[in-house]
Amino acid sequence: MAPRTALSSLPTPGERRLALRTTADAVRRLRAGHPWLFEGSITSVSHEGAAGDLAVVFDDDRAFVAVGLFDPSSPIRVKVLHRGRPVTIDADWFRATIATAVERRLPISAPADPAEPATTGYRVIHGENDGLPGLVLDRYGHVAVLKLYTAAWIPHLAVLVPIIRELVPTASIVLRLARSIPETDLHGLVEGMSLVGPDVVAPVPFLEHGLRFEADVVRGQKTGHFLDQRDNRVAIGARAAGARVLDLFSCNGGFSVHAAAGGARSVLSVDSSPQAIAAAQRNMELNADRPEVAACRHETIVGEAFATLEKLVAEKRRFDIVIVDPPSFARNALSVPKAMKAYERLAELSAPLVEIGGLLVSASCSARVAMPDFLRAVHAGAAHAGYELEEERRTEHALDHPIGFAEGGYLKALYSHPRRSRALSVPIAAAATAAAPPAPRAPRPAPADAPRVPSADRPRPPRPPRTNKPRPTGRPR
Repeated sequence: MAPRTALSSLPTPGERRLALRTTADAVRRLRAGHPWLFEGSITSVSHEGAAGDLAVVFDDDRAFVAVGLFDPSSPIRVKVLHRGRPVTIDADWFRATIATAVERRLPISAPADPAEPATTGYRVIHGENDGLPGLVLDRYGHVAVLKLYTAAWIPHLAVLVPIIRELVPTASIVLRLARSIPETDLHGLVEGMSLVGPDVVAPVPFLEHGLRFEADVVRGQKTGHFLDQRDNRVAIGARAAGARVLDLFSCNGGFSVHAAAGGARSVLSVDSSPQAIAAAQRNMELNADRPEVAACRHETIVGEAFATLEKLVAEKRRFDIVIVDPPSFARNALSVPKAMKAYERLAELSAPLVEIGGLLVSASCSARVAMPDFLRAVHAGAAHAGYELEEERRTEHALDHPIGFAEGGYLKALYSHPRRSRALSVPIAAAATAAAPPAPRAPRPAPADAPRVPSADRPRPPRPPRTNKPRPTGRPR
């Protein structure tokens, strides 16, 4: 089917390229590989430009620095496509760039081992990290979803869409638009429309490591499914046999389904959205032909996460695996302190729910929260509840979500085993130190009033003296 007439009616980029001068600091950042040029760094512009016009950045010696897409309505004025030696940005350049991204995903789309379970839901283009800033392309079986985060791509759609259909053959290409794009820049494009192929009116089926899921690619969050956690979901499924699993912020049940298919005894999915819980139940039903899923007891709770955790703690519930995968808590720099408190509180409430020897998986998708800061928050929160976390491993991005620059790294997860601390409490600063142990150095005597922080890399404090208080009943944690 030919592309819809909407593409032919869209504006085209201006024939005359913009010439920009910037600060010396911005030149250094661009040459070092950063894909953004901010409005405040621009010192001169040759002429007025429209969204999608090509902008060439020069240094003070008139030497070429970079070329990118101009966006006059965004504080990120130029999204960089290329730096180094000058090149022509045309259909051939876009085809080569997209082909490189497609090839990078071959281990997912066409694994070398034919026995590996199939995956037909994955990210094809990851924005800046694949050289196409502000553009995401996800595939769900027979449907591709193109999400734009800037109006600068709209004048290039007539060139891009046929290339995408050539290199990523699908029946339909659905358009999703970031809310930040001004409506005046859309030129008749509508959220959820099909740029190519029939309109998508029902959830789209796809496979993730052999398991069946559905994605609402028209109205669902992001492009319909959180594809970035696939590797962690597979890892949970591989160790879920016989386990009682708590999936907090379960969304459409990705972790829940993998745990059930991995042989979990029971799964409790918790989310504040009734629609998300309904999707989780539907995805579980899609895999009910598997004996492991059929045998798993699947419970759901529609409720706010923190309140639900408090209730589960009060009820003294215990789980062998607890997964805490919240949405982004830090949408901007001002929200980072609040996000850190939220991560602490989640760890404080979730650590007591983990059975002895069990697993706690704590995740963050906040780009503004770096891994070391996230780890400090999780360790500190667990310490508030009287637990130390024995780290097993840390994970970041999957193959189809590469990291091409510092701000491109947002996903992080900690696998840990909570155990009762010998101390009744651990100060926040001390717990933070335990989260990221320093490099080995010569020992030195600690001040008399220094807090004792038990960890795998430090000697344990002496046992407290025995008292005449009666010992608690039940197994110690």
